[in-house]
Amino acid sequence: MVQVQSKPELPLYRLYVLRASYLLVALGLGSRTWPAILHHAQPWDFWHGVGVSFFGALTLLCLLGVRYPVRMMPLLIFEFTWKLIWVLAAWLPPYLGHTLDPDIADSFWGIFPGVVIVPLVLPWGYLWKTYVTTLATGGDSFERAKRLGSLRISTSSGSERVA
Repeated sequence: MVQVQSKPELPLYRLYVLRASYLLVALGLGSRTWPAILHHAQPWDFWHGVGVSFFGALTLLCLLGVRYPVRMMPLLIFEFTWKLIWVLAAWLPPYLGHTLDPDIADSFWGIFPGVVIVPLVLPWGYLWKTYVTTLATGGDSFERAKRLGSLRISTSSGSERVA
């Protein structure tokens, strides 16, 4: 018999905190991003276009997070991670070298609060139980299918074998 582990539940207040976080990102970032997407007067250079498109996608996905706060939590992890990398790789070295240019200096206060606030919003116990413990105990669907013998793998010769 296969033992099924139930996913841990989040309290209602935590869901509202997550929803508010998604909404804050969607409205705050979207209010600057979407006018730039819809009304740009000249062609963008490559990296500017990548950045604006990235932020546009992020704001749309955050709107989805308002509806599905638990399922979209990896988006907040991504939000925290890219901001942390930016602070450590783009802001910190010039700051320590006293060579900050005005663009990076101006961007700091729009990016750094996410490095502080997002970790406070995320339910770390839930994330640990859902993503770390579940995977460590074989709760991953790929591994579960392998254990149950229902996973078919195609081989290079075109035949299938059951893992």
